[in-house]
Amino acid sequence: MTKSLLTITLFVLTVLAAAPAVSAQSPPSAQPAPSGRASDVFELVLKDGSRVYGTVEREDDQEVVFKSHAGATVTARRSDIVSLRRVKGRIEAGQFLRTDMHRSRLLFAPTGRALEKGQVSVGVFQFIAPFVQVGITDRFSIGGGTPLFFGIEDFERPFWVTPKMQVYNAPNTQASVGVLHVFGIEGESAGIGYGVTTFGTTDNAVTVGAGIAYAGDEKGGLFMVGGERRVRQNLKLISENYITKSGNGIVSGGVRFIGDRLSADLALAAPVGLGDLIVFPVVNFVYVFK
Repeated sequence: MTKSLLTITLFVLTVLAAAPAVSAQSPPSAQPAPSGRASDVFELVLKDGSRVYGTVEREDDQEVVFKSHAGATVTARRSDIVSLRRVKGRIEAGQFLRTDMHRSRLLFAPTGRALEKGQVSVGVFQFIAPFVQVGITDRFSIGGGTPLFFGIEDFERPFWVTPKMQVYNAPNTQASVGVLHVFGIEGESAGIGYGVTTFGTTDNAVTVGAGIAYAGDEKGGLFMVGGERRVRQNLKLISENYITKSGNGIVSGGVRFIGDRLSADLALAAPVGLGDLIVFPVVNFVYVFK
């Protein structure tokens, strides 16, 4: 791979976070959510600060009868309820584990998982690269973005598009293909066409992928392997590593803070094969509307 193509590849990798998948919940409200299936998990927050996860057993205009995951029954008056809403997650070992809604990406690259139909993800990578991704169907999404650089003429401003299609979906294996195509880098286009497969659950999984990086007439192969592991209720370890045929690449690792609607990635990344050791931080925030 030539030096110019490697430079383009490293740039593309830094914006490859443009395929996330998260899901927003409605803002807290004093009005309870409608009762759902027995398998649904609800969060009940009371004015005294109590926060309970479980199911709604019964409700009327005056009170709500709530059964916690531990089996205790709580009867709360409407006036004492701050919020009651359905949340995405599960009860495990007595703890509520919120679903990681960033499951369609690692730190930079997409996983094999897909964005759901109707989800709209917005975020910013490294404080300078905003992006948006829209779920057109449960298998196909498309998005784009442009750097927050000012003083650039419109015809010189780079921007990228990120179509992604899931081609296989099983309980513990998902596969997708897609393209990150960048326009306007010194008047030329560049990007990466890729295929990725994820093995495991949304808490613990390995993702492998391969792609072709291109810039003008230059092309080069790229291989990626990454992993994710849930270590706490709201914390996940993330690692993502790239290598090219010439031995150049990127290694990275860090943590993901899993929130209700807003999640954050904090990590360190280092190029490999470029001579001197350079380590730079990775900071990523995503918020989703639906």
